[in-house]
Amino acid sequence: MIQFKKENLTVFQSSLYMTTSALIQTDEAIIMTDPNWLPVEIETIKYYVEKIKGDRELYIIYTHSDFDHIIGAGAFLEAKVIATEEFENNLYKKETLQMIQQFDQKYYLQRNYEPIYPAVDIVVTEDGQKLELGDVTLLFNKAPGHTADGLFTVVEPYGIFLSGDYLSDVEFPFIFDSYKKYVKTMEKARHILTNYHINYHVPGHGLTTDDQHEIERRLEFSHFYLEQLVTDNEIEKELQKKYSFYEGMKAIHVDNLKLAKQELKR
Repeated sequence: MIQFKKENLTVFQSSLYMTTSALIQTDEAIIMTDPNWLPVEIETIKYYVEKIKGDRELYIIYTHSDFDHIIGAGAFLEAKVIATEEFENNLYKKETLQMIQQFDQKYYLQRNYEPIYPAVDIVVTEDGQKLELGDVTLLFNKAPGHTADGLFTVVEPYGIFLSGDYLSDVEFPFIFDSYKKYVKTMEKARHILTNYHINYHVPGHGLTTDDQHEIERRLEFSHFYLEQLVTDNEIEKELQKKYSFYEGMKAIHVDNLKLAKQELKR
């Protein structure tokens, strides 16, 4: 379904995990993030793209390599792919594709395309790297912590912040890569919100918002969670109150605790 639509931005939301796929229209290009999840959802996004695309180039930004975020890549073979060098050099591409296959096998899902691990056309190698597409500028920052290959993108002059699996309103921080790197990535997020006028925030899971206070609250809670994770065992009570689906995410919080404590002992 379409979760959010305003001016140049349309955001689709999957039925699974409130996962988003953003579409941004410019004069010269269509910019997409992470086409996902279910076959009918990807078909809907593809139909929408074909309807509006015209002779414009299609770009897909992969915010990171979790299998749910690349699951629709094979449906958009014509797209120019943008991702980090860590995404491109991922040593677990085969395992990621196996996860897609296992998911489809488990739920008897048939796709009208072959799932692929996307080859990267435009590789982000450093913070502050830019891509000019006519009057639009994409500003990139690497965002490790959730995964090693995460990517932040700011789309100017629209003020759109594509944060991938960070700053969600439905998930606390999921730390699959590094606690310390996650903390530093949140500082990058603060820098972005301080130095750019962000009109829209699109998380990888959860609701898109144009409410400035809500964007700031998401950042502040992420900071709070990361601080409390290593100092306060009572943080779980806060999570239970704040997140409707906490019971489904509880094991990740336990894993976060273990990872953070192990990392800080080194």
